[in-house]
Amino acid sequence: MNKGRLEAFSDGVIAIIITIMVLQLTVPKEPSFAALLPLVPVFLGYLLSFVYVAIYWNNHHHLLTVCGNASGSVLWANMHLLFWMSLIPFVTAWMGNNPSAALPTALYGVILLLSAIAYAILQARIVAVHPDREQVRHVLGNDFKGHFSPLFYLAAILLAFVSPTISHLIYAAVALLWVVPDRRLEKL
Repeated sequence: MNKGRLEAFSDGVIAIIITIMVLQLTVPKEPSFAALLPLVPVFLGYLLSFVYVAIYWNNHHHLLTVCGNASGSVLWANMHLLFWMSLIPFVTAWMGNNPSAALPTALYGVILLLSAIAYAILQARIVAVHPDREQVRHVLGNDFKGHFSPLFYLAAILLAFVSPTISHLIYAAVALLWVVPDRRLEKL
């Protein structure tokens, strides 16, 4: 299958994920700053998740530049990634509405962790079907951010039961680490 359909479908799903997240922001009934204060945790959760979804969209775009045609395994690996990403609006809303609660904060990290694993699987499948696997593998090289992000997510998941605030800070720190796009694939 031509990768164009894969890109178009993925872009559509990612756009829907962002739309669902923004629709979960409720408009206050009162026209005052005081009415906005209770929405600050919800908005911060939305902002963090928007950044994560944007990071995945950006890196997904870069990754697909090396994908000639999408094999069945690439299609399924991509669907696996989109599945976990589609749960981001749910955990974002739950954590945003319960910012000091351990379970929603931990589950947010679980979804980030599973999305990261799914992305790594997609990357591995694209490398495996690429005609010049070794060149792509060489360009990808040592993926510092890709290897350490899951460890940070795991730490944040466990720390959520000690201090959700520490977990929020870890999630934000990892997002900041990824804001600079992964340009390794642009070398091909």
